[in-house]
Amino acid sequence: MERSLVLIKPDAVQRGIAGTIIARFERRGLRIVAMKMIQMDKALAQRHYAVHQNKPFFNDLVKFITSSPIIAAVFEGKNAVEVIRQTMGETNSAKASPGTIRGDYGIDLQYNLVHGSDSLENAQKEISLFFSTKEIVSYKRQVEPWIRES
Repeated sequence: MERSLVLIKPDAVQRGIAGTIIARFERRGLRIVAMKMIQMDKALAQRHYAVHQNKPFFNDLVKFITSSPIIAAVFEGKNAVEVIRQTMGETNSAKASPGTIRGDYGIDLQYNLVHGSDSLENAQKEISLFFSTKEIVSYKRQVEPWIRES
């Protein structure tokens, strides 16, 4: 089973669609194993987006993600990273397919509602920025045999 970080960004929280976004991942068969609402500070934002540090949009990205509370969550399931990426859709909401979160609710490139780890390696790093191992609770759902093959 894989785990991946999902951040419900300030625009989704402010628009009142955080629950809808979370439900989309659950409907894909993923389990929430950790979740909390936080006000991300500048230091955490800079660590989280460090890969973009030398890009021209870095400061705007940090300003946006710290502008309002976010919901940080860890989802667990088979191929979690790929399933989350597919469910979110293209980063640029204008190019995202209908039926994806960004395609259905996104406004533009920056206000794209949700972040999901792009690889297993990055998922592990990102999860550790937001959650301690004690905050992650793995479990099985009785419905899982009806969702996927063993």
